[in-house]
Amino acid sequence: VTEVVYLLRSQFAAITGNVGVVIPGVVALAAVIDALGWGPLVDRRHAQHLLAEHHLLGPTALFAAATGGLLFASSVIAGWVENWFVFHRLDSVIAHHPRFTRRLGPERARRWGAYWRQHVSSWTANISLGLMLGLVPPVLGFFGLPFEVRHVTLVAGQVAAASHQLGAQVLHSPALWWAAAGIAITGLMNLACSFYLAFRLALAAHNVTGVDRRRLYTALGRRLLRQPLSFVLPVRVRGQAGAADRVSMGPP
Repeated sequence: VTEVVYLLRSQFAAITGNVGVVIPGVVALAAVIDALGWGPLVDRRHAQHLLAEHHLLGPTALFAAATGGLLFASSVIAGWVENWFVFHRLDSVIAHHPRFTRRLGPERARRWGAYWRQHVSSWTANISLGLMLGLVPPVLGFFGLPFEVRHVTLVAGQVAAASHQLGAQVLHSPALWWAAAGIAITGLMNLACSFYLAFRLALAAHNVTGVDRRRLYTALGRRLLRQPLSFVLPVRVRGQAGAADRVSMGPP
């Protein structure tokens, strides 16, 4: 239960950091482009359409949940590629292959092998996610299935660009605040869907039975009722470190 709380809290911090950076970043970029005379990022009609498109009561939540599925799929692809990389010992191949050592030198080849062993999962996750976010909507649209990407970072950037174009008076518009609520539900659905799928996969991988799953869900529910802020904010537990040390030392 504590591990799940830590994971959810780290994801909440990541979402908050992404949104907190992308909104002022997009506004600053739009201001620079305007100052250079290159025209607005979006025209006024498109800006109003963006705010309406991300309305809380529209299909935003459904599309955000489906985008969470894409986030989960990218993590599965990344894990598969990392397992394939380790199984075939490609870090050792890069470090000791005669062609690599001849072109890079033994020390640089060793560093390259260690780098890809450590970061191949991250590269794969980012590349596969980018491809899916860009290709899945038109592929599904070709078969007549409407789908739009609703990633919290992208949605926040679009709303920020639209708000900058509409000016300060947009603060008095209900459309902006409905879109802001849409950003919140997008982040929640992205996290909830991707984490739930990953959590189910982890339970299956560790052969956790149905009875134990119900016990775990019940314990998580109790934690949510008793300490809801622990899912989003750090909570100091007195004596936890000392108890952990005593348990780890144990009897001789």
